[in-house]
Amino acid sequence: MHVRSATIADVAALSAFGRRVFGETFAPENNPDNLRAYLDSAYVEARQEDELRDPRIDTLLLEAEDSLIAFAQLREGEAGSGVTGDRPIELWRFYVDFAWHGRGVAQTLMGEVEAAARARGASTLWLGVWERNVRAQAFYRKQGFTVVGSQIFVLGSDAQRDLIMAKGL
Repeated sequence: MHVRSATIADVAALSAFGRRVFGETFAPENNPDNLRAYLDSAYVEARQEDELRDPRIDTLLLEAEDSLIAFAQLREGEAGSGVTGDRPIELWRFYVDFAWHGRGVAQTLMGEVEAAARARGASTLWLGVWERNVRAQAFYRKQGFTVVGSQIFVLGSDAQRDLIMAKGL
């Protein structure tokens, strides 16, 4: 396994991977029309290209056997409710292919995320996680995150509650 920063050449792979993993993760508990609307806005290649060109966003890819198996995005911007610390940075996206769950991939990627956040001068790492995504919450707790607030995440036309979790770096 190795981690690298994404480039414009990764747009198609990143778009397809994000769409697939997000869909697999959240399809069972969401309205298909709302899920499709979200995927059609968040994971089209033009949107991914814009994100890769945005200097406020770092996109890290984790690959194995010449295949993308996980990715994460850090995003500078306004901190969520309850987040404290100098220069907080958001762990905006963190996705691991289901076939690689339980193999240490998420821990490896999280280590790289934390190093990238520190390199940007952040002292706090924060994220939003769906209140019904218990598995992800458990992983983030094991990584030292605690719940500090909540926010609304809109999936299509469905306003959902995300927990905001944060940790000091």
